[in-house]
Amino acid sequence: MSHTPHDRDTGIQDPGPAEQDRRPAETNVVPTAEPNDPTVVESRDARRQRLSVGVLVAVVGLLLAYLLISTTGAAKFALSDAFDAVQLPTVSVPGVPTVAICALLCLIVAAAYLSGRVPKRWLALAGAVAGAALVIGFLTWAAAGRDLPFPVSNQLAGTLTVATPLVLGALCGVLCERAGVVNVAIEGQFLAAAFTAAIVGSVTQSVPLALVSAAIAGAVMGVVLALFALRYVVNQVVLGVVLNLLASGLTGFIFDQLVQPNSSDLNSAPLMEPIAIPGLSQIPFFGRIFFEQTILAYLAGILVVVVWFVLFHTPWGLRVRAVGEHPEAADTVGIRVNGIRWSAVIAGGLIAGLGGAFFTIGSTGSFVKDLTVGNGFIALAALIMGRWHPVWAAVMALFFGFVTQMASQMQTLSTPVPSQFLLLLPYLATIIAVAGLVGRVRAPAADGIPYEKA
Repeated sequence: MSHTPHDRDTGIQDPGPAEQDRRPAETNVVPTAEPNDPTVVESRDARRQRLSVGVLVAVVGLLLAYLLISTTGAAKFALSDAFDAVQLPTVSVPGVPTVAICALLCLIVAAAYLSGRVPKRWLALAGAVAGAALVIGFLTWAAAGRDLPFPVSNQLAGTLTVATPLVLGALCGVLCERAGVVNVAIEGQFLAAAFTAAIVGSVTQSVPLALVSAAIAGAVMGVVLALFALRYVVNQVVLGVVLNLLASGLTGFIFDQLVQPNSSDLNSAPLMEPIAIPGLSQIPFFGRIFFEQTILAYLAGILVVVVWFVLFHTPWGLRVRAVGEHPEAADTVGIRVNGIRWSAVIAGGLIAGLGGAFFTIGSTGSFVKDLTVGNGFIALAALIMGRWHPVWAAVMALFFGFVTQMASQMQTLSTPVPSQFLLLLPYLATIIAVAGLVGRVRAPAADGIPYEKA
C-alpha cells in the first residue's frame, strides 16, 4: 500500500483504493432526500432542536410585537461619528412599520421551524433572517423617538474590541479540547494573565513586555492544568473550577497585600493604542471598524486563521485531533498521546494569556479583583456553540461581543429598559443561545477522558 507524505509524517494511514472497493456498496450511497420526504425519519434530537428553535423564534417575534405598543416616531442610525474625516448620512427609518415587519418575519420563520416541512438547508437561511430581524427590530424600538441616533460604527468597532478576549479564550479551548483536555479554567487563565500584565506593564512601562508576560502567565496556568489532568489524572472539570478559584484567591490576596498599597508603582500600566493601517483605515465606515484596532484585535484575527490551519492542515494538528478522538488508535501508530496533549494545553494557555492582557493593558490600564467578570465562561460557551471549530467559535465570540456592546450603547439612548437588565443581557444571551439554539452537540470523543497506557 502506498502512502502520501502526509500519511508518513503522522503515522495515520488512509485506506487505499483496494480496501475502499471491498467495502459494502451501501457505505458509498449518499441519501439525497429532503428532510420533508416521508421516507426520511427525523431523529429525536434533531426534532427537539428544531422545535426548541421554533419556539424561541416565536417568543422573539411575540416580544417584538409587544414592543410595538411603546414604539413611537422614527429611529435614526448614525453611520459615522463626530471624529470621522468622511461624514456619512444618518439613516432614518419609521419605527412602527420596521418593528412590525421584523416581528412578522420572526413569526414566519418560527412557523417554518415548527411545521417540519421546510428543507433543512433553507432552515439555516431562515434562522439567519430571524436573527437579523431581531437585531434590527430591537434596535429600531430602542432608537425610535430618541434625540440621539444609534451609533452603528461605534457598535461594530466596539464589537471587535469586546470580542477580542473572547476569541482568544475560545481558541485556547479549541486547542485544549480538540486534544482531549477539558479546559474550564479559561477564566483563571484570563485573571492570572491580566494581573501579570498589569504589574509588569506598571514596572516596565512597556506594552510588549506586558503582553509577553501575560502569555507566559497563561502558559503557566496551562502547565498546572496539564500536570494535574494528565500526570495525576484529576477530574478535569473539578480541576478547572479549582484553578479558577486559585487564580481569584491568589490575585486578590496579592492585590490587597502588595499592589493596592503601591498603586502608583504597581498598578498603572500603559494602554495599548489603536494602530491605524495606512490607506485601509481611511475607507469610509469600514476603515475605523476593521483597520483601526489594537494589536490584540489584529492578533486575534490572525490566530483564528493560524489555529484553523494548524489543526486541519499540519501533521501536529492531525495528531491533536487524533488523540482527542481516539487516543488508543493514535498510540498504536506511535503518537505520544500525553505529549501531544501537553503541547496543545500549553499552546492554548499562551493564547488565553494574550486574551487576559486585554482586561488591563487593553482597556483600563489597572487591575481590580475579579475584573474578568465571567468572560472566560462566555468564551467557553462560544467554544461549545462553535462546535469546537476555531472559525465558528470566533463567530460565536463576535456574537457575544455584539450583545455586550449593544447593551453599553443602549444605555446612552435612555431606553426604558432598566440598566440592570442591560448589564445582564450578555449573560442572558449566552444562556438562551446555548440552551435553545445549539441543541445536542458532540464534543471530541475522548474529551475529558484521561489516557493511561496499558
